[in-house]
Amino acid sequence: MHRCSAVCVFLVAIAVGGFAQASSSKPLTALEQTLLAAEKSFLDAAKTGDTAFLKRTLADDFSYVGSDGQSDTRQKFIDDLEDGEDISAYNLKVVSVSDGVGIVTYDVVVRSSADDENPSPRYQHFSTVWVKIGDTWKMKFHQRSVSHWGDW
Repeated sequence: MHRCSAVCVFLVAIAVGGFAQASSSKPLTALEQTLLAAEKSFLDAAKTGDTAFLKRTLADDFSYVGSDGQSDTRQKFIDDLEDGEDISAYNLKVVSVSDGVGIVTYDVVVRSSADDENPSPRYQHFSTVWVKIGDTWKMKFHQRSVSHWGDW
């Protein structure tokens, strides 16, 4: 009888904890949904080397900072992604700046091939600034920061 009571208390605690977690997460705003979808589309294009998508999506004055800390141009970014990259993103978050500006920030695991002369750091943090130009969302800025030094 005592064991059955302990199991019941345990199950109730789990159910209450699960309910508390579910009720504390707020639904995504329309801006958050839009920017997350845009960033996921970018990640798909980066994985497959879809330069047509990049040319359509990057603002004319787009710039970026790579994981090496060097800034570069729109065309260099497109050229760098032409062959695609093996990346997995997680912990995506949106920071709303205004109705027409938002930042998507997240962590990434980059997988380099064994024969890559200069592999990218394995664990990175990406941040992308999105701006609404007319009715279209464009990438204005993208930065890649090393999360763990020495994890190549």
